Amino acid sequence: MSTEKKTIVRQTRIDIDEISDTIIETIEPTFDSLKLNINFKPKGNYSSITNKILTDRVYFKDLYDSNPTKAIDSAAQYLYSKLLNDIVPHWYGTDWDFNGHTDIPNEGEIACGYFVSTTLKHFGFNLNRYKMAQQAGLIEARMLQTNSELKIYRNLTFESLKEKVNSVYHDGIYFVGLDNHVGYVLVKNKELYFLHSSYCDDKVVVELAKKAYCFSSNIYVFAEISTNKNLIKRWILNERLNVPAN
Repeated sequence: MSTEKKTIVRQTRIDIDEISDTIIETIEPTFDSLKLNINFKPKGNYSSITNKILTDRVYFKDLYDSNPTKAIDSAAQYLYSKLLNDIVPHWYGTDWDFNGHTDIPNEGEIACGYFVSTTLKHFGFNLNRYKMAQQAGLIEARMLQTNSELKIYRNLTFESLKEKVNSVYHDGIYFVGLDNHVGYVLVKNKELYFLHSSYCDDKVVVELAKKAYCFSSNIYVFAEISTNKNLIKRWILNERLNVPAN
């Protein structure tokens, strides 16, 4: 190979490496994933992950039959880990579109409501992801938790909201409905992180809620997910989550 060709090949490799680094930087947030024990990069085969979750649910069902409390507590930890670190990372970087409803991470587009309903569906919740995604945030929240147990905050500064959230919730994954947007909130060490299909960034991202433009809202409707014992029980027993009648 001529010196000129070697130079071209070498330069091409450098350019590809630089492009790859740039892509990773645009997907990964700037906070410390190791310190928070949050996985930003997809690991394993997505279909294998979702299939294994369904297999593991059989174990929790058997455990529930003999020890319901232990089964729910163990399944809650399992949901937190699997949803946050196995399922959602495959969706980071997936293109956002108002009408997006892809069922495959990083293929096609996904709207905010479909990001939530699809990842919950893929975790094994018995729900219609289309019907859930087409509801207002309050209705989606009511699919996950009874209306009386929801936390609704209006017209608060971020610091006031953060204080109120930390006064009632501990570390876990929560659903949040905003004025015209929905997503997950991760509460971790008193900090709030927003996981969502962002119309501000045009893709699925995880970011500090206080720095997320899309997190600005006049209303916040919170429903528990990983800390919701009734919801965990319904997952174990494969009970249907329906859109509330009224």
